Amino acid sequence: MNISRIIIFIGIVTSVISCKPKAQPIDYGSHLCDYCQMTIVDKQFAAEVVTNKGKAYRYDAIECMLRDQKEDVALYLACDYMSQDKLVDATKATFLISENLPSPMGAFLSAFENKADAEKMHKEKDGKLYDWEAIKQYFLEEESE
Repeated sequence: MNISRIIIFIGIVTSVISCKPKAQPIDYGSHLCDYCQMTIVDKQFAAEVVTNKGKAYRYDAIECMLRDQKEDVALYLACDYMSQDKLVDATKATFLISENLPSPMGAFLSAFENKADAEKMHKEKDGKLYDWEAIKQYFLEEESE
């Protein structure tokens, strides 16, 4: 093997390793939900899954993301209710289910990047707070009923 082939090989390996999956933009009013096929329009409730290969699945509601079980997931993202179209790490978010805060698919589910914001909204709108593991379990149990 000559030196130029080694350099090319190292360059390819480095570029493949450095490619980390990242959030993809949601084109509101144009993209369809990958679960229910509704047009994604509400910036406060949208969500996204990105696989390890970089494929993005977009959702019009967090509940659609939770119901659409994907494999090989690198990122679970949800729009922060307070910031609207800012996608945040759903695994670190705090979730609120409140009948006084309707979401597009009727689960009354919203996500908050900051726990303090979620607690404040909980005081205003009532309902119940969840972390990532608890909200996943809630939807798993709902599906089995």
